[in-house]
Amino acid sequence: MDFWKSRLENLEIKKNFWNGKKVLVTGHSGFKGGWLSLWLNQLKAKVVGYSLSVPTSPSFFETIKLDQKITSIFGDIRDFDSLQNVISKHKPEIIFHLAAQSLVLPSYEFPYDTYSTNVMGTMNLLESLKKNPSVKVVVNVTSDKCYENKDLSIPFKETDPLGGNDLYSSSKACSEILTHSYRTSFFDPKKIDKNFVSIATARSGNVIGGGDWSNNRIIPDLIRGIQHQKMVIIRNPASERPWQFVLDPLSGYLQLAEKLWYDGKKYSESWNFGPISNKTKPVSYLISKFTDEWNELEIKLEKNSIKESKYLKLNCDKSRKQLGWKTKLNLDQTIEWTIEWYKSFFEGKNMDIVSQNQINKFSKLNYGDDVI
Repeated sequence: MDFWKSRLENLEIKKNFWNGKKVLVTGHSGFKGGWLSLWLNQLKAKVVGYSLSVPTSPSFFETIKLDQKITSIFGDIRDFDSLQNVISKHKPEIIFHLAAQSLVLPSYEFPYDTYSTNVMGTMNLLESLKKNPSVKVVVNVTSDKCYENKDLSIPFKETDPLGGNDLYSSSKACSEILTHSYRTSFFDPKKIDKNFVSIATARSGNVIGGGDWSNNRIIPDLIRGIQHQKMVIIRNPASERPWQFVLDPLSGYLQLAEKLWYDGKKYSESWNFGPISNKTKPVSYLISKFTDEWNELEIKLEKNSIKESKYLKLNCDKSRKQLGWKTKLNLDQTIEWTIEWYKSFFEGKNMDIVSQNQINKFSKLNYGDDVI
């Protein structure tokens, strides 16, 4: 009887874990940061967002009126004093760090901004932890592109070498190395009782879903082509990526943060989040699905002058075994949910309700055999 009572009590704690938690999301005005902030708000967390101004128009942030649901603060992650003041004032217990220059092509045009944001921005956050004892958990979201990629079509494990031929990828590798160095130098997991903060990194990428309007990303480019009846130029149709629906890796970040809260010694490491490696598909597969749905979509193939890796796959066995995490949607479902969101947008529906309904629907899903 006592055993089952304890089990029920633990389940209740997990169910209501986020209720009342003070959470800071950097990069909340972006695509993934916006979805994460909305989800945390649904879970009744007290969310503070810190980010540069809204990056695109339209944007997920404005479409769902996120500023009416959370405390939204616009500031630069590279401004240490500004970030420090926000953390000192709002005293978050958990931080999800998503603020970044998040695209490969702009890193060639703006290398300084890419490095100052992705590396020094991360350093500012980590340095601020020394003076803010309210923070108990930090999840630094980097990228699946942080690995040294030799195009061997072998799924990357968390222990594989970091690197990057392009500036964006190398900046994310630097963010990973910097996080590891700060963790071992100042927040040693073995001394968690003295440090009081657990820090992990999350590596995922090629996330798709409704509300992404970024430049030089495959889904937003296709959507703009449909919206404005313009030809879409595709430069890497054969490139394979670990595509996943936006809520899948976000669910992993949430699970990781909970694990860090209860056992920082065990979980203060790096974690991959993605579909199983034999489920990856090339860019051309996504395009075919969108052209099937929108016959008027025109595609033109051009050779890319900038080198990008052809293959990118993640080995996520560690997250599956130790966190109990898996993707819930297969790629066809991911594309279906993404198209559903944008069609609702074009039809003038209430996108706050549409987005929250997708979160609710996703939360109730069981893991399917095809994604295990």
